[in-house]
Amino acid sequence: PLISGCGTFTFLSSAIAAISGLLMGYELGLISGALLQMSSILTLSCKEQEVIVSSLLFGALFASLTGGFLIDRFGRRLAIILASSLLVVGSLILLPYESYKILIVGRIAIGVSISLSSIATCVYIAEIAPQHRRGLLVSLNELMIVIGILFAYISNYAFASISHGWKYMFGLVIPLGALQAVAMYFLPPSPRFLVMKHNDEAARKVLERLRETSDATKELTVIKSSLKDEHQYSFLDLFRSKNNMRARMLVGLTLVFFVQTTGQPNILFYASTVLKSVGFQSNEAASLASTGVGVVKVVSTVPATFFVDQVGSKTFLCIGSSLMAISLVTMGLVNHNIRVNFTKVCRSHSPEDFSLQRPGNFTVTNGSLKDLFASVTSTERLSFDVRSPDVARTGELNRTALAGGKSTTGSHIESGEVPLVLKWLSLASLLVYVAAFSIGLGPMSWLVLSEIFPGGIRGRAMALTSSMNWGINLLISVTFLTVTELIGLSWVCFIYTIMSLASLAFVIMFIPETKGCSLEQISMELAKQRYVRTPLCGVSQRREKLVPVELAKREKEQLY
Repeated sequence: PLISGCGTFTFLSSAIAAISGLLMGYELGLISGALLQMSSILTLSCKEQEVIVSSLLFGALFASLTGGFLIDRFGRRLAIILASSLLVVGSLILLPYESYKILIVGRIAIGVSISLSSIATCVYIAEIAPQHRRGLLVSLNELMIVIGILFAYISNYAFASISHGWKYMFGLVIPLGALQAVAMYFLPPSPRFLVMKHNDEAARKVLERLRETSDATKELTVIKSSLKDEHQYSFLDLFRSKNNMRARMLVGLTLVFFVQTTGQPNILFYASTVLKSVGFQSNEAASLASTGVGVVKVVSTVPATFFVDQVGSKTFLCIGSSLMAISLVTMGLVNHNIRVNFTKVCRSHSPEDFSLQRPGNFTVTNGSLKDLFASVTSTERLSFDVRSPDVARTGELNRTALAGGKSTTGSHIESGEVPLVLKWLSLASLLVYVAAFSIGLGPMSWLVLSEIFPGGIRGRAMALTSSMNWGINLLISVTFLTVTELIGLSWVCFIYTIMSLASLAFVIMFIPETKGCSLEQISMELAKQRYVRTPLCGVSQRREKLVPVELAKREKEQLY
């Protein structure tokens, strides 16, 4: 086997499912680079650019509201196949035409696709993974997302000066999406889903293939008896106190709330601008620093993925939140001392005023490189910004118009040259912040979400938390620029610090440590207790023995 305690077939199935992550990250990171070219070719106004960026978001929000029923009704595997086919269709719509309306239709389709696949993939992998390796396999998806984002940067950079480069950018996902749809067709459905559909024989065969054993009866019995209790859940039970469902839902929603409100998408979105404002004067220096951000994300997601099953998701969440708080305070203090003054101006592109040159000598006039690499945005799962980096508010537009249409984007600093120490300190704290997010809230929140809900309703529960995620993201993204201008960047950092500390407290109090438990054990334990301070299992072998006894007791009760 490739990884101890996890068969090759299971690993392969998870990896193929996790291609969704790669596609998603790529689509998220792509748009800001593609927008540069499209806005000149299609002469888009600021409003139109904003609509293109947010159309993906609305598609995603729509899919997360409806996708849960699809996943619980037709199966996790089918949902993934549907999602990657939709991605291919959406991308194909975009390619032949150069029209604003078609662009929006294509982006909405892609939004639906990545939202659906992100929910389905997490559930599918959690359900086929052996309990001691579940953390690793579910986090594969997050790892693939950050790698996808890095690829998007690279393709933004590579195709920047090629005419119609954006068509290549969008086209690159088509073979991958098609490949995934075909490969998923040959993979087995989730055994837990088969049991839900009363297809026990098939479920046993699938388990035997996944576990590479000749007899999977024991695991099947556990799954069956737990699903017997769970299958009667309706969607509204998520909000009732029965089996602690309401508490579990609240834990899930709060976790997602913190993923968004600790500010990762926004600080990242403006990484280049922030760095420029603290003294990385040239566009190249700032954008290079932002590419560094992309690399740091990938590098720090790797250890989180491979050690989560030994260390546990709760520990990683605590480490991540603490580090985020420290780095945000540093960033806030640095920016407070420098007194930054941002000027962000949206450009409505008219063809004659647009000049795209090879990366390395972009004109500052278009702020192009800043925008190109503001793709660092979307670096978090399900977090993208509704404002294209090109978009600020109309007041500034009018000023630009008065100035004769030309303006420079960037930021000027009141206090002259920035001390070297502060300059590097701000970069270091930004990178620590990104790394901390990629160890903690980035991958771990999704792992916890895929574990804490009972199987019969897992798809719908994940979809609900996911739609909360898209919704808050929309809200925060729209207000970020306004808020930053009102209170200044350093105070924004301080607010995010408070949120990081709050998330730390929340994790310590309410998130159960689930390493080494089967999904059935987790569900049984969470149904019993108010909420869990102690590790659920793994540590307590005594409870391992308890579980079969409990299940036997329940079966007896059902007989009488």
